[in-house]
Amino acid sequence: MIVFRDPSEVPAGFGPSVVAIGKFDGVHSGHRAVIDRARVDAAASGARVVAVTFDRNPLALLRPEICPDSLVGVEQKLRLLADAGVDATLMLTFDRTLADLSAREFVEHVLVGALGVRIVMVGADFRFGRGGAGNPELLRELGPEFGFEVDVVDDVRAIDAGRRVSSTWVRELLDAGEIADATRLLGRSHSVRGEVVHGLKRGRELGFPTANLSADLEGFVPAEGVYAGWLVDEGMPRDGASEPRSSVRYPAAISIGTNPTFDDVKVRQVEAYVLDETDLDLYGHVVEIEFVGRIRGMVAFEGIGPLIAQMSDDIVRVRRELT
Repeated sequence: MIVFRDPSEVPAGFGPSVVAIGKFDGVHSGHRAVIDRARVDAAASGARVVAVTFDRNPLALLRPEICPDSLVGVEQKLRLLADAGVDATLMLTFDRTLADLSAREFVEHVLVGALGVRIVMVGADFRFGRGGAGNPELLRELGPEFGFEVDVVDDVRAIDAGRRVSSTWVRELLDAGEIADATRLLGRSHSVRGEVVHGLKRGRELGFPTANLSADLEGFVPAEGVYAGWLVDEGMPRDGASEPRSSVRYPAAISIGTNPTFDDVKVRQVEAYVLDETDLDLYGHVVEIEFVGRIRGMVAFEGIGPLIAQMSDDIVRVRRELT
């Protein structure tokens, strides 16, 4: 997948394209419905499939007091869009300049001028341009003038709940530790990604050495507790590398919390014990932690003995969950 960070990076004559626009936070099943429709339309017309999205939630600039935490970071989003079959992504920096761009200017300079759009794919609630003045109706008005069509994709709804699949719903489920339900909405395992850093090494002292993720990790951190999942080791960071990164995948018991038994961790941390591995050196590596199921909540134990006994039982349950 080609990645552009600014419309000026798109080469002349890049189009024609079928463009799907949105925040794509989490790239959940609702987002992929839009992308899948774009792929069908692009195949029929010989166009490229392009996702136009943003490097942050626009609310982070416009209304930071109500901006929710993102489900995925920028690099995670790009990977998920590539996996969904997008040919190119225009990752716009949502700054004041972009926020002040009128809806018409956005269409003329970004969609038409840079991408040569022929079909624009959006959800029914899509808004764009200064003050959120742009919407699907305005796109339809501008279509004949600039030579593109507009396809508004219906919401994807859960049959049992009757609720629209949304990033908000996924966040609610993750915040409650309901990993299985979140997985169904996402159509994949939720994950966080970051660099492994040195911690207090208490897990090693207890016989369960863990990989501690840095506090500035990518991705929404679920509720505190112990989870079954996978650790995907991507190796040391490689700035500017363009080739795919090789990775190794390990089964893992994952802990999220503040270590209440010892009460010496001030902020929530994500750490993972790779099953049956006691000498694995992951310091400085970038890893992705995928969540499969929640084993239990986080509790404080009266001493090291009960804690080790519970951790041993957790490992048994993790193995069962991953089998």
